[in-house]
Formats: sequence, C-alpha cells, structure tokens
Amino acid sequence: MQTCMINIELISQDRFDDVFSIMEKSFPVDEMRPYCEQKALLSNERYKVFAAFNDGKMIAFAATWQFEDVLFLEHLATDPDLRGQGIGAKLLAYLTSDESRTVCLEAEPPESEITRRRIAFYNRNGFYLNEYPYIQPPISKGRNPVPLMIMTHGRKIDKVEFVKVRDLLYREVYKADKTEFVL
Repeated sequence: MQTCMINIELISQDRFDDVFSIMEKSFPVDEMRPYCEQKALLSNERYKVFAAFNDGKMIAFAATWQFEDVLFLEHLATDPDLRGQGIGAKLLAYLTSDESRTVCLEAEPPESEITRRRIAFYNRNGFYLNEYPYIQPPISKGRNPVPLMIMTHGRKIDKVEFVKVRDLLYREVYKADKTEFVL
C-alpha cells in the first residue's frame, strides 16, 4: 500500500460539501445531522473541521468540538476509496500532537468485526476504551439515540472524569437532558 502525501487545513464553509460527501459515505444516519444542520455548525466558534488534502482534493476530515478542557472528535472519516493508507492516523496525530486537553471520541461497542477493527485502529493511535455505559443522544430531530462508548487519548479516564465529559457532550454538543440518557 502506498501512502499519499497530505496537508491538513482548517476548512471554511465553501469546502463543506466535500466534507458532507465523505460523511454520508461513512456514517449511519443516526450518527450525523442533516446537511443544513451540519453546515450551520461551522458558524459555532467551538466547532472546527480539519481536512486532509492530496493534490487539492479533500480525502478525509475530522470534525471537532473545542472546549476549555476537552477536545471532542465528533466525526473522523477518510474517503472510502482511500482507507487503509494511514490518512486517518495522520489526522489523529495532527489533532493530538500538542493537546493538553482530554481528547475523546465516541465509538461503537466492540460487538462485530468492523467495530472491533475500528476500536483497534483508535488503540493503535493512542486511544483507550473507557468501559462506562454511554448513550449518544439523538444528534438531530428524528434521529435515534445510539449506544456508544467513549475513548480517550493517552489514557483511560476515571468515573468522575467520564461523567464530566459525558455531561459536557450532552449539554454542549447534543443539547440533551442528561437524565434521559444516563444509564
């Protein structure tokens, strides 16, 4: 497998269609917002999307939420035709290289071959699976809650830290009442 040369940039609204195209190919509908809602997030100062480019073509992206103590990686995806070339790993290295905050993401429980492979990918890139029960609230109206798990970069977190991260995500990202989804 040959890896391609990439450069990583913070994207602006005019590149959003490329992001959404990769997103639609990579995530189930319950794990992404409709186009207009997703694009509107770009006006939120906490929401930042970084993209990997090769020869001017967007080949991957990472959508993040930037908080004082937490960097939440909401979506990470590589163009399906280019997976397995180290592009996602380069994006993760870029996002975690100088981070003093807790870097976290949501992952599906390791219940199938594909979910176990995804978790192994994150493990190889310095993330740890935290075994606390977690439900992603509906990401948008008409979407369903999704049972997921929180992974954190560099180390596992304890229960107190997990609750802080969970409550932050529920409040700021999902605008959800935590009592409805806490297990």
